[in-house]
Amino acid sequence: MRKSRHNLKSPEQELRIFRVRALLALLLVLLLTGLLVGRLAYLQVAQHEVYTTRSEKNRVRVEPLPPTRGLIYDRNGVLLAENRPTYNLTLVRERVEDLEATLDRLVAILELSEEEAEAFRVRSRQRKRPFQPALLMSDLNEGQIARLAVNRHLLPGVEVEAQLLRYYPDAEVMAHALGYVGRINAEELERLDAGRYAGTHFIGKTGVERFYEEELHGEAGLRKVETNARGRVLRELGRTDPVPGKDLTLTLDKSLQELAFELLDGRRGAIVAIEPATGGILAMASAPGYDTNQFVTGIDVASYRGLQEDIDLPLYNRAIRGHYPPGSTIKPFLAMAGLAEGVITPGKTIHDPGYFQLPNDDRRYRNWLSWGHGRVDLERSLAVSNNTYYYTLAHDLGIDRIYRNMTNFGFGTRVAHDVFGQSRALMPSRDWKRERYDQAWYPGETLSVGIGQGYWQVTPLQLATATAVLANRGDWVKPRLAQRLGDEALPEALPDTPEDIDLANEGWWDSVFSGMEKVVSGHEGTARRTGVGLEYRMGGKSGTAQVFSLGQDEKYNADELAERLRDHALFVAFAPLEAPQIAVAVIVENAGGGSTHAAHLARAMTDAWLLEDEEPDA
Repeated sequence: MRKSRHNLKSPEQELRIFRVRALLALLLVLLLTGLLVGRLAYLQVAQHEVYTTRSEKNRVRVEPLPPTRGLIYDRNGVLLAENRPTYNLTLVRERVEDLEATLDRLVAILELSEEEAEAFRVRSRQRKRPFQPALLMSDLNEGQIARLAVNRHLLPGVEVEAQLLRYYPDAEVMAHALGYVGRINAEELERLDAGRYAGTHFIGKTGVERFYEEELHGEAGLRKVETNARGRVLRELGRTDPVPGKDLTLTLDKSLQELAFELLDGRRGAIVAIEPATGGILAMASAPGYDTNQFVTGIDVASYRGLQEDIDLPLYNRAIRGHYPPGSTIKPFLAMAGLAEGVITPGKTIHDPGYFQLPNDDRRYRNWLSWGHGRVDLERSLAVSNNTYYYTLAHDLGIDRIYRNMTNFGFGTRVAHDVFGQSRALMPSRDWKRERYDQAWYPGETLSVGIGQGYWQVTPLQLATATAVLANRGDWVKPRLAQRLGDEALPEALPDTPEDIDLANEGWWDSVFSGMEKVVSGHEGTARRTGVGLEYRMGGKSGTAQVFSLGQDEKYNADELAERLRDHALFVAFAPLEAPQIAVAVIVENAGGGSTHAAHLARAMTDAWLLEDEEPDA
């Protein structure tokens, strides 16, 4: 059977169809090629600068270089605060895909507690600039470093960095004088210069470390590095070196500081020693102390709670913040006020029947010796610490003149130049009481001030400073802790130094000095046992500060009181009398009488300072 002609193939038609399809394919290829070339031209020409910059940022990174913190030395060049190498764990949030998952993984790897894990999360948010690393953990041990290294591929954005960490060789002894550095917190981040503190994780928190933070810190540097796609550093392209902080030399004497701490022997109290001629603080010990190194790396919650809840308050700097009634230690200063105001003369005497009474008042303000000391002049009043003499003197002076003269010695003021956190304590006045209690000042309150009781509160630093001013015969040299910054000595003249105390008769200083010498060397002196075997002339004054108030006819019996209600023991001293080289203030809380429990501590301090360099007899 024949096939139809219509079913036969037509070569011409197939050729036309092929040509049309080939042309369409060519046009499509040309169109796509044109689009590709156009896009390449746009990216390579029009957007060249934009994408070059982006590419460079992905490949090149600028990293901050923290400066090395300045070292701290004592006056003899003994190292008190150093920097030791350590390893820190840091995190850059921008390089972490899943922050919570990464933190959970770190917590598991490092085997952290719930409290430590929460601290981790808080620290991960504490940074000020993008790509700035946040410090998660300091002072990693070898085991932690090894576990992090094994899991490094799971921790993008997490680095273990070698850095220098602050370390205090004598942490407990120097705790309150030096202070410590700690991690920069969120509040500090807001006020710090981001550029200057770039890469820095620590800042001075208390003490010398806080006061001289700017000088000790230095200036941050930077380096430009090339990284791979995972952010790992391949090579360094350039750097600006950081400027290290200045070393700080203090006036403290490490051996004398250690002695002061040992003398307190764990009892609550403080000892401050000052060099009168220079104002240099030789020792400033507060007991009990604590380990400041715990705060550098970040103290754990349990340890910090233990310090806070310790009934002996080891974190409390008694030397500069402890408020104590000065007791009889202020009698030499009141005697100077009486002489300066013309209320007494060195030879003027009173009769002491064992008490003092205000006019038209039946109350008796008693002397510590119930039957009295008989005839008492200025020198004997100091030697026997006669209360009646100073009740009389305080009444004749009045609170206004007492306030004026005592502030001249530094009471009620911040006395030192560079002691961070020092308190003004309290020098009471009429205006203060009116403002505080909305009450008038009463004559009986003036009598209490006259024997260093009542509202009057002092710090051991204030007592030592006033004693140094007295030893200088009224010349004010403001106390200081810093001697040199780097190789540069600090100026001798300090700002805001109070005016010198000028007397109409220079011989009045001798009268007070003589009375203070009799305290330790006279046959009636309250601290005469302290003067046994003394190889130099010393002036001193004991004090006993009441903690628990007694009724008028009650007698003090320490055995019947709880330990923390017993009297504080105080003593101030300077030596040698003719050219004082050291002034000391001692307070031992709840220890009892100052002549018994504080005077020998002051004697030990002056012995160590004046006799330590003497050659033994051949």
